[in-house]
Amino acid sequence: MTVAPLLGLVRAVQANYYRVRLGQPYYGIDELLCVRRSRLKKIGQHVYVGDWVEVSHPDWQGQRGAISNVLPRRNQLQRPAIANVEQVLLLFALADPEPDALQMTRFLITAEVLGVEILVGLTKADLVSDALETLWRDRLRSWGYNSYGFSITAGQQWQALLRSLSNKVTVVCGPSGVGKSSLIRHLHPDGKIRVGAISEHWHKGQHTTRHVELFPLPTGGWIADTPGFNQPELLAITPQQLAQAFPEIRQRSATQSCQFDNCRHRQEPNCAVRGNWERYPLYLSCLAELEAIKDYGVDTAPHSKTKTDRHGAQHQEPLLDPKKYRRRSRRQQHQQLTPLDTEEEVMDV
Repeated sequence: MTVAPLLGLVRAVQANYYRVRLGQPYYGIDELLCVRRSRLKKIGQHVYVGDWVEVSHPDWQGQRGAISNVLPRRNQLQRPAIANVEQVLLLFALADPEPDALQMTRFLITAEVLGVEILVGLTKADLVSDALETLWRDRLRSWGYNSYGFSITAGQQWQALLRSLSNKVTVVCGPSGVGKSSLIRHLHPDGKIRVGAISEHWHKGQHTTRHVELFPLPTGGWIADTPGFNQPELLAITPQQLAQAFPEIRQRSATQSCQFDNCRHRQEPNCAVRGNWERYPLYLSCLAELEAIKDYGVDTAPHSKTKTDRHGAQHQEPLLDPKKYRRRSRRQQHQQLTPLDTEEEVMDV
């Protein structure tokens, strides 16, 4: 008789420990504090928040266990490190700190590449005029995004997000100081979530959240609080993915095709995308950054291989580092040069 594996969702990662919420409670226990099995460490298999994992050797009395396997991921964010995201909620402040079009675009590109639904929230609406809020919402709409404008500290406008967050795994991203932790504290009042103040000198947010953590929502689903950062990296994005990450380019490409299939929408003749739209200079700036990264060289070698288990199911397994785990062949050992005799040994002879 085959025993079904014990499955759970990684809710938080701190140091070398993982808080795993079980798919169903056992003996009245719904969460275990787990470590990663040494086999996973050896093959370089990382465990991220949002991963569905198999837990072995549960200690129900001590509420501990060991993660023995990571199930295939739907998607993965490198920064913040989180897997199996169903939608992204991007938060930007209308004041303290003021919104920046390039910074917002980089966050939007990172979310677009995941291929999930994107929600945009504009916080601190109580600190600006209605005209400025409307200006930014119209500007985002011209980029291809609907947005919510609200204040977390005044009024209940933030509750309009609840319907969109229900029964989904949502990761909240954005610069420091825009109110990510404050919003999640409203959505999950029972959680012990730290919030910080804005730096009076720099007028920027101070890092309050130190690690990624999933919090359950009362309406169902999960929401992830993440550390704030001001410049998302574009290392893992290709120029083709960059173009598809702009709704303006997708809209223009749907009605008219460029002359060349690999058109980068720069100086190519008969380009259907190049033109007078607001974020076109930002697209060129990001494209130049990606080309510079390519010129300097990025490791594109595969880091995983497909394995088939005894039940016929396929899964990805990280490749071993040959420098760490592969023994040198006998030929290489015999070819190794022996060190020359030292001067003292020669004099002794």
